Amino acid sequence: MELLYTNLLPMRTRPGNQTFLDAFAAALDEADQLDIATGYASKGAVMEIDRQLQIRDNLKVRVNLGMYCFEGMPEGIYHVAMEFAERWQESGRGEIHVVRPFKYHGKVYVFYKEGRPFRAFIGSHNMGAIKLDGTNRRQYELSAMTEEKAEVEALANFVEELWQPKCSLPLTEVKDMPRIEEKNFALNGVQEISQLPGNSVELYASHKTAVTFELPLKVPAADERFMDDGRHYTKSNVNVAYAAPRSARKARDWYEIQLTVDKSITTMEGYPEKRVPFFVVTDDGYWFKGHTTSDGNKQFSAVGNELLIGRWLKGRLAAAGLVNPVNNTQEDTERLGMITKEMLKAYGRDTLVLTKTDQKALDVVENEDGTVERHELDVWLLSFEEGANE
Repeated sequence: MELLYTNLLPMRTRPGNQTFLDAFAAALDEADQLDIATGYASKGAVMEIDRQLQIRDNLKVRVNLGMYCFEGMPEGIYHVAMEFAERWQESGRGEIHVVRPFKYHGKVYVFYKEGRPFRAFIGSHNMGAIKLDGTNRRQYELSAMTEEKAEVEALANFVEELWQPKCSLPLTEVKDMPRIEEKNFALNGVQEISQLPGNSVELYASHKTAVTFELPLKVPAADERFMDDGRHYTKSNVNVAYAAPRSARKARDWYEIQLTVDKSITTMEGYPEKRVPFFVVTDDGYWFKGHTTSDGNKQFSAVGNELLIGRWLKGRLAAAGLVNPVNNTQEDTERLGMITKEMLKAYGRDTLVLTKTDQKALDVVENEDGTVERHELDVWLLSFEEGANE
C-alpha cells in the first residue's frame, strides 16, 4: 500500500511521495479500462473523463455515483453527466450509473489492463479530485494505492457488485432522482432586479388569473446553427447576439436577446399593452419591471436594462450546465454558445409562460427634477421552470 497525498500548503508533498493526480495519470497511461465508484462528482471531472476517452482510443470507463439519488443532483452536473452518459453508451466506450437503494459514500478507483485489474485506489478522493476547481482546490484528501493482487481483486469485486442492478442503474434510466437548481450568477450585481424573500413566489402564484400566454423561444437545431434560410436565428429572439455587431469594434453581448412575440399572441385579449409597465415575478424568485415595445408591442423586455431577461434566461441554461457563456460572440466561430433546440429539450422547457395575477404593487419613480411619481402596477408571473415540458 502507498499513500496518495494532496499537495497543499502547509502540507506540501515530500520527496518520494505521490499525489493522487500524479498516480491517477500514471495508472491511466497503463490502463484500457477504468472503474470509478464515488460518492460525488463534479462537472469538470465528468468533462475530464470525456476528454480522456477522446485522446485514448482504447480506454473504456464506468462511473458509479453514490449519493445523488438521496440528496439530489445539482442540475449543472446532471445535464453534463446525462449528455456524456448517452454518448458513451452509444459509442460503447462507457457508462454512468447511480446507486439506488442506499447512500454510497466510498471512493474506489480500479484500473484494468486486458481484462485484469492491476491497480486500485481507495480513500477520501471523490471524483472531483480528477479536475480541481475553485470548490475543492483548498480541500485536503488522502487515499491509498495498492497493487497487491488480493487487495486489488477485492476492490474490483466490490465495484462490480455495486454495478449490478440490485445496487445501481444507468443514469439514463433513472427518472425520479431529485435535481438541485443551481445559482444563476449572471444576475449578480444587476441593479434593476431584486431577489424576493421566502415564499413570495408561491404567494403570488396563489393569485393567478386565467390570463396567461405561452411565449415560444425561437432557436435552431444544433445542425442549423449556420443556416441562413429565412428563419433568421441570428437576427432576432434568443440568439440575436450572433447577428452583425452594431459597432465594428465591439461584438454584441452574449446575454443580449430579443423576445419577439408573434402577432397571434400579442393581439390576444389581456396581453400587456405597449409601453405600459408591469412588475414581473419569476418562478425562481426574482422581481423586476417589464414592458412590451416595438411595432405591435411584439418585444417583451425589462425596463431600463436590455440584457436583464437574457441574463435571467441564458444564465439559467448556463447554471444547468447546458451552455457556457461566450466572451466574444464574433470569435465563437463554432457557435457553441448559440442556444439550440437540443439544449432546450435537455432543460425540459422551450417556452416562457407569462401569467397575470390579481395583485398590484406600488411603483415609485423619482424624476430628474426631483419630483416623485407613484403608480400601482399589475404583477405578472414569468416561468421558465426546468422540466415543465417533460
